[in-house]
Amino acid sequence: MTVPRVLFVKLSSLGDVIHHMPAVTDLRARRPELQIHWAVEEAYADLVRLHPAVDQVIPVGLRRAKGAPFASSTWRSLRETREALRRERYDYVVDTQGLTKSALVAANAHGIRFGFDRASARERFAARFYDQGIKVARKQHAVERNRQLVANVFGYEPEGEASYGLVAPEEPPAWAPEGPYFVALHAASRANKRWPDALWIDLAARLWDEGGLVGVYPGGNPAEREQAARLAAASPQGVAAPEMSLVEAAALLRAADSVVGVDTGLTHLAVALESPAVAGIYCATDPTLTGLHGWEYAKSLGGVQKPPTVDEVMAALGFAAPPEFDDVPTDATPS
Repeated sequence: MTVPRVLFVKLSSLGDVIHHMPAVTDLRARRPELQIHWAVEEAYADLVRLHPAVDQVIPVGLRRAKGAPFASSTWRSLRETREALRRERYDYVVDTQGLTKSALVAANAHGIRFGFDRASARERFAARFYDQGIKVARKQHAVERNRQLVANVFGYEPEGEASYGLVAPEEPPAWAPEGPYFVALHAASRANKRWPDALWIDLAARLWDEGGLVGVYPGGNPAEREQAARLAAASPQGVAAPEMSLVEAAALLRAADSVVGVDTGLTHLAVALESPAVAGIYCATDPTLTGLHGWEYAKSLGGVQKPPTVDEVMAALGFAAPPEFDDVPTDATPS
């Protein structure tokens, strides 16, 4: 008997990839007989492999093609991707990204193609490449949009809270602090998404004083690692993280006592891994549609041009706000 196969296309970015994982968890629970494949940008392939419901990962090198379009390795990678997509005959090809580039990837696979309809897709042109477009309300969290799209394709209703299903390594990287630590995800691609350094330093001092937590500061590129080094040097026993893979980052986040992060994919990864306490810092985006979702100990703070205070972050992590005292006259005499 032939095993039914489904190909998901969700290429990037990191946050978008993570937001698709609950839909995969749902489908595995409802249709355990399916073989699930996932086409994803090669940078995120190892992370997707941490989801036990995914049987095969097809790495896609579109970002590499954009950065080095004439390199022989780029063309070889794209050829290998196309061959991998065409190797199987799929019963379902589901593009949950809704972009023209993801629709073109889906179009290279053999099978009936499903995706968001013109009114629902992020790029309307993408809907031209689907055999069946599905209407899904736009004004809801990305996780729930993905869950509803997949549920509509396979004929069930999403139930319960989102479950990301990731299984990360149990031990943190060897260089991680031996005692309690929090991870400070300070880096963002846009300057207006970042929290001021002074607030990070204040937060680190508070978490050390009140919880004995050491701050760990990752950075992805040289500028981010330079900022990480500055913050670590200004924090009690702070640690500037070395370069690491996404799987190592997952292990670091999973073992952390707390995670504080700006609007970036790694903060959503901390939620997916159910880190004990996660505070999301929003300074330039609305957390309603892409905030932290699906973990009761994760809180989204702030909003567009409304960065949260250190007190708000401390409260989100479970530390009581400092008490407020009424002013007492200096000449008051004890009774």
